[in-house]
Amino acid sequence: MSNPDSFITEVTEELRRDRMMGYLRRYGWIAVLAVLLIVGGTAWNEWRKASERASAEAFGDAVLAALENDAPRDRVAALAQIETTGAQAGLVQLLSAGELLETDRAAALVALQQAAEDAELPDAYRQVAALKRVIAGGADIPLEERAALLERLSQPGQPMRPLALEQAALLQLEQGNQERAIEILTDLLSQSDVTETLRRRVTQLVVALGGEV
Repeated sequence: MSNPDSFITEVTEELRRDRMMGYLRRYGWIAVLAVLLIVGGTAWNEWRKASERASAEAFGDAVLAALENDAPRDRVAALAQIETTGAQAGLVQLLSAGELLETDRAAALVALQQAAEDAELPDAYRQVAALKRVIAGGADIPLEERAALLERLSQPGQPMRPLALEQAALLQLEQGNQERAIEILTDLLSQSDVTETLRRRVTQLVVALGGEV
């Protein structure tokens, strides 16, 4: 390469370096900011996960400590003192209602109804509360109301469907509709989301009623 060509090449590369340095001086802060955001975001995410884990562990420890009290009334009082966030409040409500069933059934049924109608609770918690109220309330709850609740809870896709169908069959027996009860129980046994405990219980009931498994 001749000297003029070499000189031109050197000048061109020098211009490129100057231009690159100019870009860095002008826009380099964007790259630095991006790095800081990435590092900061990662650190914040890890802190949030650790904080949520610690909060969940503290809540679990508080619940276990509350349930270690000997008397149901003391367990309810201890549960009421636990600080909750989000779905934790629904779990405490359900636990408290379960404890009240031992000492104050009427208050327990009221607490379960309040939990079942609390729109701020997760739907699964509301369904558990509604089902527990039907089971615990028995004949104290009008038959039509129980039938309507169980009809809603036993719809396909609902998390409490197997247990709701079992209660629907028992409700049919309460009305003297044995054949309809056997039909519901037999259909329940054909479903895949039935636990082994529930399957054994339903099988025994079908056999006792004279049905075929």
